[in-house]
Amino acid sequence: VDYSARIQTVSQETNPRYYNLLQHFEQKTGCGVLVNTSFNVRGEPIVCTPKDAYRCFMRTNMDYLVLENFLLTKNNQPPWIDKQSEQVILD
Repeated sequence: VDYSARIQTVSQETNPRYYNLLQHFEQKTGCGVLVNTSFNVRGEPIVCTPKDAYRCFMRTNMDYLVLENFLLTKNNQPPWIDKQSEQVILD
Protein backbone atom coordinates (compact mmCIF):
# COMPACT_ATOMS: atom_id res chain seq x y z
CA VAL A 1 0.00 0.00 0.00
CA ASP A 2 2.75 2.46 0.88
CA TYR A 3 5.37 0.89 -1.43
CA SER A 4 7.62 -0.03 1.49
CA ALA A 5 7.26 -3.82 1.17
CA ARG A 6 10.36 -5.89 0.63
CA ILE A 7 11.07 -9.59 0.42
CA GLN A 8 12.86 -11.21 3.34
CA THR A 9 13.95 -14.83 3.37
CA VAL A 10 14.91 -17.27 6.09
CA SER A 11 16.68 -20.61 5.92
CA GLN A 12 16.93 -23.52 8.29
CA GLU A 13 20.65 -22.82 8.62
CA THR A 14 20.33 -19.15 9.57
CA ASN A 15 17.29 -19.35 11.88
CA PRO A 16 16.01 -22.90 12.46
CA ARG A 17 13.34 -21.91 14.98
CA TYR A 18 11.72 -19.30 12.76
CA TYR A 19 12.10 -21.51 9.69
CA ASN A 20 10.26 -24.36 11.46
CA LEU A 21 7.52 -21.98 12.58
CA LEU A 22 7.01 -20.87 8.97
CA GLN A 23 6.99 -24.49 7.78
CA HIS A 24 4.26 -25.36 10.31
CA PHE A 25 2.32 -22.24 9.31
CA GLU A 26 2.39 -23.38 5.68
CA GLN A 27 1.29 -26.92 6.61
CA LYS A 28 -1.66 -25.59 8.64
CA THR A 29 -2.80 -22.86 6.25
CA GLY A 30 -1.57 -23.92 2.83
CA CYS A 31 0.05 -20.50 2.54
CA GLY A 32 3.83 -20.39 2.31
CA VAL A 33 4.07 -16.63 2.73
CA LEU A 34 3.86 -14.59 5.88
CA VAL A 35 3.28 -10.84 5.87
CA ASN A 36 4.35 -8.80 8.85
CA THR A 37 4.17 -5.18 9.87
CA SER A 38 5.88 -2.94 12.37
CA PHE A 39 5.06 -3.64 16.00
CA ASN A 40 3.70 -0.35 17.25
CA VAL A 41 0.54 1.70 17.61
CA ARG A 42 0.07 4.62 15.24
CA GLY A 43 1.86 7.65 16.59
CA GLU A 44 4.10 5.67 18.96
CA PRO A 45 7.65 4.40 18.48
CA ILE A 46 8.26 0.84 17.31
CA VAL A 47 8.44 -1.69 20.15
CA CYS A 48 12.06 -2.27 21.23
CA THR A 49 11.91 -4.14 24.55
CA PRO A 50 9.79 -6.88 26.14
CA LYS A 51 8.26 -4.19 28.36
CA ASP A 52 7.30 -2.15 25.27
CA ALA A 53 5.81 -5.29 23.70
CA TYR A 54 3.74 -6.08 26.80
CA ARG A 55 2.49 -2.50 27.06
CA CYS A 56 1.44 -2.51 23.39
CA PHE A 57 -0.19 -5.94 23.84
CA MET A 58 -2.24 -4.79 26.81
CA ARG A 59 -3.28 -1.47 25.24
CA THR A 60 -4.50 -2.93 21.94
CA ASN A 61 -6.90 -5.60 20.70
CA MET A 62 -4.14 -8.19 20.32
CA ASP A 63 -5.16 -11.58 21.73
CA TYR A 64 -1.72 -13.18 22.04
CA LEU A 65 1.89 -12.14 22.52
CA VAL A 66 4.89 -14.42 21.99
CA LEU A 67 8.09 -13.49 23.82
CA GLU A 68 10.88 -16.03 23.24
CA ASN A 69 9.41 -19.35 24.50
CA PHE A 70 6.40 -17.77 26.20
CA LEU A 71 2.89 -17.42 24.80
CA LEU A 72 0.85 -14.80 26.65
CA THR A 73 -2.92 -14.84 26.33
CA LYS A 74 -4.71 -11.54 26.95
CA ASN A 75 -7.48 -13.07 29.08
CA ASN A 76 -4.87 -14.59 31.45
CA GLN A 77 -3.22 -11.25 32.28
CA PRO A 78 -3.92 -9.07 35.32
CA PRO A 79 -5.75 -5.80 34.67
CA TRP A 80 -3.47 -3.24 33.02
CA ILE A 81 -3.31 0.27 34.47
CA ASP A 82 -2.42 2.63 31.67
CA LYS A 83 -0.06 5.09 33.34
CA GLN A 84 -0.64 7.71 30.64
CA SER A 85 -4.40 7.87 31.08
CA GLU A 86 -4.77 6.28 34.54
CA GLN A 87 -7.35 4.01 32.91
CA VAL A 88 -7.69 0.37 33.99
CA ILE A 89 -7.91 -1.99 31.03
CA LEU A 90 -9.71 -5.24 31.91
CA ASP A 91 -9.69 -6.75 28.42
